[in-house]
Amino acid sequence: MKVEIWSDVMCPFCYIGKHRFEEALAQFNSADGIEVIWKSYQLNPDLKTDPTINIHQYLANIKGIDLDDAKQMNQQVTEMAESAGLTYDFDHAIVANSFDAHRLSHLAAQYGLGNAAEEALFKAYFTEGKNIADKETLIVIGAGIGLDTEEIKHMLNTDAFAEDVKHDITEAQQLGVRGVPFFVFDRKFAVSGAQSTEVFLQTLEKALI
Repeated sequence: MKVEIWSDVMCPFCYIGKHRFEEALAQFNSADGIEVIWKSYQLNPDLKTDPTINIHQYLANIKGIDLDDAKQMNQQVTEMAESAGLTYDFDHAIVANSFDAHRLSHLAAQYGLGNAAEEALFKAYFTEGKNIADKETLIVIGAGIGLDTEEIKHMLNTDAFAEDVKHDITEAQQLGVRGVPFFVFDRKFAVSGAQSTEVFLQTLEKALI
């Protein structure tokens, strides 16, 4: 069975959804037969990377809300992440365009390292306060999961995998995806959002029939 996951590296619910889905896989008797395919999506493709703006201010700006309200929203998400075993540090998160991070994920997928790339990128963004649009940072992340440094550099200095990222985004639009994470099970069933482990497990079992 193929499970396709549309996701954005800067989406806090995508990281939570990933871990809840993995918890479901750990309980699924036929997990060995599951192929997970990560698909690119950009919540804000026009975003300009700006390390001087913290994520609280960014959220306040795009939502048109007060800074205190944005901080409260992020605190609620932080608590939600904790329940999934994750540590979020929004105070140090760097607002960054995720396009090149998605390209790195596509490169990693060619070597069966797509899931490892997604985990490393999410952790870098939400936990470690790293700039996931910075080339040197992406080289370190890629090398950390076993990719060749020179191949990563070549990818970043060309337009390699750019069309793959755009294709994923177009495909999401064609499927009617309006938000991420978005999980598609064998093109038969879909789950939108960071649902509970139980929902993912039930969908896996239903899709297997």
